Amino acid sequence: MGATAGSFEVEARTKVSRTDLAFRDRRPPVQFGIVLLPNFTLTAFSGFVDLLRLASDDADFSKPVRCAWTIVGETLTPVRASCGIQIQPWQTFDEAGRFDYVVVIGGLLHSGPGVGDAALRFIRRAADALSTLVGICTGVFALSSAGVMDGHRVCVSWFHYWDYIERFPHVDESLLVADRLFAIDGRRITCSGGRASIDVAAAILQRHIDVATVQKALRILLVEDAQRPSAPQPHPPGTEPVTHPRVKRVVHLMEQHIGRPLSMEELADRVEVSVRQLQRLFKSQTGESPLAYARRMRLKTAAWLLTDSERTVADIAATCGFSDASHMGREFRREYGVAPNVYRATRGRLPAGVRGNEKARATGQLSSSTFNSPQTAPSTARHAPD
Repeated sequence: MGATAGSFEVEARTKVSRTDLAFRDRRPPVQFGIVLLPNFTLTAFSGFVDLLRLASDDADFSKPVRCAWTIVGETLTPVRASCGIQIQPWQTFDEAGRFDYVVVIGGLLHSGPGVGDAALRFIRRAADALSTLVGICTGVFALSSAGVMDGHRVCVSWFHYWDYIERFPHVDESLLVADRLFAIDGRRITCSGGRASIDVAAAILQRHIDVATVQKALRILLVEDAQRPSAPQPHPPGTEPVTHPRVKRVVHLMEQHIGRPLSMEELADRVEVSVRQLQRLFKSQTGESPLAYARRMRLKTAAWLLTDSERTVADIAATCGFSDASHMGREFRREYGVAPNVYRATRGRLPAGVRGNEKARATGQLSSSTFNSPQTAPSTARHAPD
């Protein structure tokens, strides 16, 4: 009888301990507050929130078990995406409590209203409450406008690199990242946008949820694997295709620093290879050395500015990283066979006297002279693609 009573006691203690363990494992869901800015990019929003939804519940019920998300705004007035779809906030900024993560999703920069004062105050309040702030697409512009990115790395799309420089001219460019998909810097996470919002969501979820659950959610979205923060952004169309991730990143760095070219040592250090390795990789991918590639990129940009701006040759030379107008003139004649002022006067239509190889090379340059990059597209015409 005593043995039976003892067995009941052990069984009771076991049940209590298992229940207690289950209770401890059932942690409160990770709380996400999502701020949609006017003309936000729908892909960035839907990719992020869909991975939260799929990873949150075991079954296909979309219940907020492991994480919960709330769309917050200044009012409950629907916010229009750049594609025209409207989404209504669930709570106002004043009603919202503290979130573990505050995610700000932007989109078009040059159309419609910008970020409002109420949103900026909410972002500052979240920073003071030690929430992790996440800027997706041009949402990082709002974080910077709120003054919460000082001293932190900032990741922007290559498409908006110069927009960011123009809007925040005193930024420390060594902290500006446009060659990678996203950047994690303490309680600040910034993302270039688009499909990379899924990668950011996966990186965040893996802090709180087991990897297998996150992987399953990715596969449901038909995403084979999440990209790491160091993965390069897709290269702008119209430039020579390169496939090696480190070479892609170096090309982005060249574009971003076209006015203040980085040395070979700096480029190699940024992508964590030796100078010799970088030269070998670059030669295999592009057929030329990094210095030759960078020189041609700078001349291509100069050619575009000569025909599509009223800036002086001296100003263009400085913008494109040449020591002065004479230096650019010598390099330009070597590449195109004519002086910059002649090229401008003929709007890129080279005179008949230009040697055949130079004319063919220049024609090739002209066919992609817009380069579809931050350096060579007019900022007033740029907007975030949907």
